[in-house]
Amino acid sequence: MALDQVDVDKMDQQNGKEKEMSFFDHLEELRWHIFRSAIAILVFGIAAFLFKEFVFNTIIFGPKDKDFVTYHVLCNISNTLGLGDILCMGPPDFDFVTPNFGELFLTHIKVSFIAGLICSIPFLFWEVWRFVKPGLYDDEKKLTQFAVAICSALFLLGVLFGYFVISPFAITFLAGYELPGVVAQPSLSSYINYMVMLTLPVGLVFELPVAVYVLTKLGLLTSAFMKTYRKHAFIVIVIVSSIITPPDVFSQILISLPLIALYEVGITIAKRVEKKETALAKRD
Repeated sequence: MALDQVDVDKMDQQNGKEKEMSFFDHLEELRWHIFRSAIAILVFGIAAFLFKEFVFNTIIFGPKDKDFVTYHVLCNISNTLGLGDILCMGPPDFDFVTPNFGELFLTHIKVSFIAGLICSIPFLFWEVWRFVKPGLYDDEKKLTQFAVAICSALFLLGVLFGYFVISPFAITFLAGYELPGVVAQPSLSSYINYMVMLTLPVGLVFELPVAVYVLTKLGLLTSAFMKTYRKHAFIVIVIVSSIITPPDVFSQILISLPLIALYEVGITIAKRVEKKETALAKRD
C-alpha cells in the first residue's frame, strides 16, 4: 500500500463529507503515521552518521572548545560593559578516554539517532497534527493551524538555549572542578550523556505554553489556579532545573529564569483561552 493511500483527510467523493472511520481504520492510520515518523528519524540519523566529522567536531565537541561562540560573546559583553575579563571564561583542555571496547562505534550510533530525532521534530509534530486533525471542529482547526510551527519552534529554541547557554557554563564548571590528588579523565559516553541532558529535556520543558493552552482548552487548568500556586510552581521549576542541569548553581539559574518567564506567558495564554471560551458560550 502506498503511503499516500492512508490520508487523514479522506473525503467521500460522492457527498463531500469525511468518511466514518472504524477503530481498525484509526489503528491503520496510526501505524502509517508512526512508520513515516520512523523513516524521517532514520533518514536524518543516517545523514548525521555519514557527516560524523561535522556532527562531532563542530557540534558535539563545540562547547569544549575555547573558541566556542558563547565564550566570545560573553567576553565581548564583559569588555563592552567595562568589566574587564570578568565574564571571559572557557573550559580547560581535556581529552576523552574510551575504556569500553566498541564504545566509539556505539556512541556514534547513539549520537546519530539523537541528531536524527531532533532534526525530525517538526515532521513528527506535523504527523501528530495530521492524526488528530480529523477529530477537530472547524474553529479548533483554525485556532491550531500554527500548532506545528509553534511546537517545533519552542522545542528547537529550548534545544538551542541548552546548547549555547547552559552547556558552556556546565562544561566549564565540571571540566574545571578539581579534587586533591585526583586527575579527571572524562569518558566520551559521560560527555555525550551530559550534552543530551542539557539539550533534549530543555527542549521539552520549553513546550510549557503549549501544555498550558491544551490543558486550559480541556478545562483542566485555569489562570486563577496558576496565579494562586505561582510560588509553588516556581519551587517546582527550581527542582526540575536542578534535576536536568549539572550541580552548579549558575546553570540552575540559567534554566530557571526562562522557565519562570514561560510560566508567566502560560498565565497570559490561559487568560486569553478563557476569554474566548466565555465569548463562545455567550454566543450559544
